[in-house]
Amino acid sequence: MHGDPMMWVAGIRALYLQALHPRAVRGVMANSDFRRDAWGRLMRTANFVGTTTYGTTEAAERAGARIRKIHSMLGATDPDTGERYGVDEPGLLLWVHCAEIDSYLHVVRRSGFPLTDAQADRYIAEHRVSGRLVGLDPATVPGDQAELTAYFDKVRPQLAAGADAREVDEFLLRPPTHPLLIPARAALWRRVARLAYASLPPYAHELYGRPAPRPAVVTRRLRATGTLLRCVPARLRWQLPPKHILRAMARLGPDARPAPYKVGR
Repeated sequence: MHGDPMMWVAGIRALYLQALHPRAVRGVMANSDFRRDAWGRLMRTANFVGTTTYGTTEAAERAGARIRKIHSMLGATDPDTGERYGVDEPGLLLWVHCAEIDSYLHVVRRSGFPLTDAQADRYIAEHRVSGRLVGLDPATVPGDQAELTAYFDKVRPQLAAGADAREVDEFLLRPPTHPLLIPARAALWRRVARLAYASLPPYAHELYGRPAPRPAVVTRRLRATGTLLRCVPARLRWQLPPKHILRAMARLGPDARPAPYKVGR
């Protein structure tokens, strides 16, 4: 599933969703250089996901240890109470994790990737490992769709679209770029960002105060985008950085490759 090109749209949806938790997004704003190095931050996230998906167990454990060490040194100040807190608070790590996994699963399935409910539950359960790698107790991480839904129901009263979320929204629509690339940003990137935003749950649209097309329209657009991107030969897509799939294939042998067509078997 992580080899599907719609994961890029899903990643942007995750950023929109994560920004709705005031303490989580404050931690990002206080410690991240995403305004100046958006591509670098995106690639670091993609590298972690790629390592935990396609890398060896040892590489995944090293990546997790590195993330935990970095998080242990970072903190932020609550915008409402003035309280100082660490960005590695379990509640914040759990929010980021669940927003990520929900976005990956929602966008890829809604765009036409074939997963049964049982397979979706297995996907969520498998990510208890990635939760452990960032510092969570796996027993506290949702393990299926029902538990993930219950988690979002529980956390919703804590969500809000404050000034930090608004800045993330503006950034995702208009990320800084070279003047010569502004037309491409308007023609391509903004379409992707708007599609990611449209795929958010209705309560997120209400919090941001920006409407989205009807759900049926969003689903058609996701399916059309997924169909188009999946027409790009996999070998060509795998050439994009950080190239974890190609490295895994080289490590495992010439016959090893992601096989989405086997999911239903």
